[in-house]
Amino acid sequence: MSSIFHWQFDPILFSLGGISLHWYGLLFATAFIIGYWMVKRMGEHEGQTHLDWDNLLFYIMGGTLTGARLVHCFLYDPAFYLSHPLAILKIWEGGLASHGGALGLLLGLWLYSRRYRLPSLLWLTDRIAIPAALGGMLVRCANFLNSEIVGKPTDGSWGLVFDAVDAVPRHPVQLYEATAYLVIFLLLLAVYRRYGRHTPHGLLTGIFFASVFLARFGLEYFKTAQAAYETGFSVSVGQWLSVPFFVVGVGLVVYALRSPRQVMGR
Repeated sequence: MSSIFHWQFDPILFSLGGISLHWYGLLFATAFIIGYWMVKRMGEHEGQTHLDWDNLLFYIMGGTLTGARLVHCFLYDPAFYLSHPLAILKIWEGGLASHGGALGLLLGLWLYSRRYRLPSLLWLTDRIAIPAALGGMLVRCANFLNSEIVGKPTDGSWGLVFDAVDAVPRHPVQLYEATAYLVIFLLLLAVYRRYGRHTPHGLLTGIFFASVFLARFGLEYFKTAQAAYETGFSVSVGQWLSVPFFVVGVGLVVYALRSPRQVMGR
């Protein structure tokens, strides 16, 4: 057991005047900043200079955080949050569900597209999908730093003991998932660089949903139960929720490849 690596990490980056900055918050904010920069750069390169990019950031952040937090609270631990409703606001303590984040993001983008009368919502979701995969990687790295969403016990030499959890070697499943999202990000970026502004509408969104939630479904088998009622289940809540996203993703890829190429007007 002496060869087993023990993971110890302070989730707080620094504290000043009673206010603490957590690594989780820093990486989450970094994901939004990178996403905003990438989408704005792609849009301006394609001539979409009329869009309010700064306002788009608020739609993205608001939709993602609201959806991710509410789904986590009321799907994974409803009893606690119904009895402690103010705890829902404590996002800095962790607890964000990726499925809820995806739904909230889509709602935010739909509202943005309605307000600014975009001719194609899929054009926008395609551009968001690229940095969203990178953001997923950063969030899973933050989960690793926080010693949360840990994997199941393993006898493999790659097992880590998360000292903040217990003394059992476990799969570093957060790193598995982060690696998968990094690969998906590189794939999406390669497809966009290949087609540019002529990328079929819905293709990148479809690839994102299909690949991310396929990876999520498979990697759930390496995770511990995220809700008490999941214990003993052969298929987790996260896996069930991943199925419709995967199906929608495949459908969007088929739709994009069968549709004529479109370029959004300036």
